[in-house]
Amino acid sequence: MPVLLALASAAAYGLADFVGGLTSRRTGASWSVGFLALLAGGTTTALVALLDPGSPTATDHAWAVVAGLGNGVGTGFLYRGLASGRMGVVAPVSAVGAALVPLAVGLASGERPSSLVWLGVAAALPGIWWVSRPAEDELAADADTGPAHSASGTLDGVLAGLGFGTLFAGLAQVPDSAGLLPLALNQVVAAVVVAGLAAAVGGDWLPRSRPVAWGAVAGLLGALATGLFLVATHGGYLSVVAVIASLYPAFTVLLAATVLREQIGRGQAVGLALCALAVGLVAAG
Repeated sequence: MPVLLALASAAAYGLADFVGGLTSRRTGASWSVGFLALLAGGTTTALVALLDPGSPTATDHAWAVVAGLGNGVGTGFLYRGLASGRMGVVAPVSAVGAALVPLAVGLASGERPSSLVWLGVAAALPGIWWVSRPAEDELAADADTGPAHSASGTLDGVLAGLGFGTLFAGLAQVPDSAGLLPLALNQVVAAVVVAGLAAAVGGDWLPRSRPVAWGAVAGLLGALATGLFLVATHGGYLSVVAVIASLYPAFTVLLAATVLREQIGRGQAVGLALCALAVGLVAAG
């Protein structure tokens, strides 16, 4: 069940990225889309939490704040990198980082997955990398911009990966008895962080056009994905659940291929195959 929940989380994250990315591309307002997504997700989660508030402690809220800081940093630097045209570097680095950080935390806390699961993890990490890479022509365009451009994209990707990895590792410390309020707090803190980062770099984080409202849809999907991830960690290893949840780029690529008729590159096809192999091995293990 934890593997299925983590896979559902990855699907919801992938759909959220698809909606949010498409909205950002068509409006050119990536900061405001990210802010609205997080704020909508946090507000909706808080309303749902009123039905079953749970019994969160001060420690649970503290971990939620840590996760929210990571969520905001991850979203902010990912959007900055994507908005600057460094997708070929930022996306794969951030996606692998999101898997590696909680993997390391889980192992440090004493988790010991089986050998078959380790084979799945070994397939998942390169799968995440390859499926996150754009088509060959986009990679060539990135390469033409020079080493400084690539180095900047790598930095954004590393910071985004550390942020999302912190989100996963922090939320895993929140017990089932805490309910959904810490999850709502995480989203709201992340929205504040995104607004602060946007203001620091001179970006506009306030929604100013009607199409940006699609960011709220992405936020609801993202909140669902985070909730599924949280539930999955209650019944499974963080080191395994986080790796499966980090397969979300595969779902984004499949949606782009089926809905937008975008062509899947050779590297992405290899990545999709490795992701499918990883899920099968982890589930069998």
